[in-house]
Formats: sequence, structure tokens, C-alpha cells
Amino acid sequence: MTTLIVPALRAEARGAAHPSGIACVCGATTLADRPDATVVRHGDTVAKAHAPDTDPAELNLRLTVAAHPALAGVLLRPLRPTAAALDDRLVTFWPHGTPVDPDHPEHAPWDAVGALLARLHCTPAHELPPALPPMRGPLKAARAVARLQTSAPGHPAARPILDAWHTLPPWARAEAPYEHASTLCHGDLHLGQLVSHPADSAAWTLIDVDDLGIGAPAWDLARPAAWFACGLLSAEDWTIFLGAYQRTGGAKELSVPDPWPALDVPARALTVQTAALAVAKATDAGRALDEVEEAVIEACARMASVPPQLEGDSAK
Repeated sequence: MTTLIVPALRAEARGAAHPSGIACVCGATTLADRPDATVVRHGDTVAKAHAPDTDPAELNLRLTVAAHPALAGVLLRPLRPTAAALDDRLVTFWPHGTPVDPDHPEHAPWDAVGALLARLHCTPAHELPPALPPMRGPLKAARAVARLQTSAPGHPAARPILDAWHTLPPWARAEAPYEHASTLCHGDLHLGQLVSHPADSAAWTLIDVDDLGIGAPAWDLARPAAWFACGLLSAEDWTIFLGAYQRTGGAKELSVPDPWPALDVPARALTVQTAALAVAKATDAGRALDEVEEAVIEACARMASVPPQLEGDSAK
């Protein structure tokens, strides 16, 4: 059901697409309408209303990063340098790009994803604004677990998911800060965060700065790593992705022959996050879990009985 903000957001998108007020026949399309984000397109302009609890100072810092020349071709550049206010929401404006086709994941450009992440992670500290907030990967995982405990505490899958969650160290559960974090991270990497431009279909860029910030680079590789560990991403695609990341000069701890000690805990956290959201959403919708969701939950059950690897562990 369309929320009340959509008509106003469509008007904002039209104004950004045609600042002179000229008549047009572009029409508007609602791309997403969720509690945490409402996104509409008007012509080649996209307007996004961020979550009601978004901090304006933090969002504007993230926009500054996305607009920095050092990240041209890595992050999609916003059309305006700061967010606008629309009732109780903050709105940002972006050029429209073509996403990865969700119906053909086999065509996903894993080499481009790996290279873009490496370039992001290599951003020099002096190119970043001061006081950039932490990337929100661990926080999103913790919120997913909290949603599971609220929406479906009695679901049969809740116990293995929570058991897997409690095997993780505090920093992976957003209970303690990362130590010595200094890397610019996306914070919510998945194939939906990638678009190409009509003028150059071969060029891909990362989108969505909501979770952008300083953190551990392994977190950005954690979702593909989790898919690979769960059997949802082929060994070939994982090798292409990781190889592109390493060849482009990614983080040192991930550019070694066996990066799994750095990836294991974040990948486990993303597996728990995915499973927790799957159960919560299925419960809210009154539907059964699908095969992919069942596979992620089964991975949580296996994780609970095998301690995670930590960097510095010699066990393989």
C-alpha cells in the first residue's frame, strides 16, 4: 500500500528533474516504499526519503563522501550536496541507473563488485571528512536479530538462529566498537546496491550511502562470503569476486591466499542477519519459508556447533 509520503516525494522528484518548472510527460514511478526508505523516479532523477530516524549531520557527511572526486566511478554522485527536509523525512536526489537484473543473477558482474569495493577500501584517510560515522553493518545485523525476537520468538527456526548469533564476539553483535577501524566501507553490500548508467552500460557504480562509514573491510565482503559458505554463490563467482578485489588492491588482511580468518565472523553475522530477517518477514506475511531461506537457517544450525575463526587463529 502506498504511504502518504509518496505523492509529496513524487513532486520533489519532479522539481529536481525539471527545476525550471517546464511541463513534461516523464511520469513518476515508485521504486521502493518501505518503512526505512521510500524511493521514486521521475525521468532520469531519483528521490529517496530516508528512514525517519536518520541523523541529518551523518547523512550529509555521507553525501560529501559520495560527491568526492576521489570516489568518482565508485559511488554514485548525488545531484545535490545536502539532504532536503520533507515533513519528518530527509530526502536525497540521485541520477537514475539500471540495477542488476534480479531475474538473472547469473549475469551479476562479480568482477566489478570486487573491484569497486577494493577502490572504496583504498580511499586515503585525508580524502574523507572528519568525524565520519561508523559503517552500520554490525548494527543492521543486531537490528535483524531484535526484529526476529519481536516478530517470531516462538518460530522453530528462532533457536538455531539465536544460538549462532550468541557464538559471535561482541564487536560482531554491535555490542563493542571496532578497534583501530580506519577503512571506508559501504556497510550494506549486495547486488541491489549496484547500478549502471544508460550512457555507458559497462560502467557500474555503488549506490546507497545510508550505511557508509568507517569500519572493517571484511564486512563488505561478508554477504558474498556468506552466500558462498551457504552454497548460494558458486565457487566460480566467489573466485571471480575475490580475485577482482585482490587484484585491485583491497585490504591487506583480505588480499592473502586464505582470507577466511578475517571473513569468518562477519560472514556468520550476515548469515544470521539474513536468516533472522527471513523468518521475521515470513511470519509477518503469514507465509512459509522458501528453499533459499531454509538453506540459510540450516547454515545457522551448523554454525552454532562450530566455533568461529578469528584473525590470528591457526585452525583452518
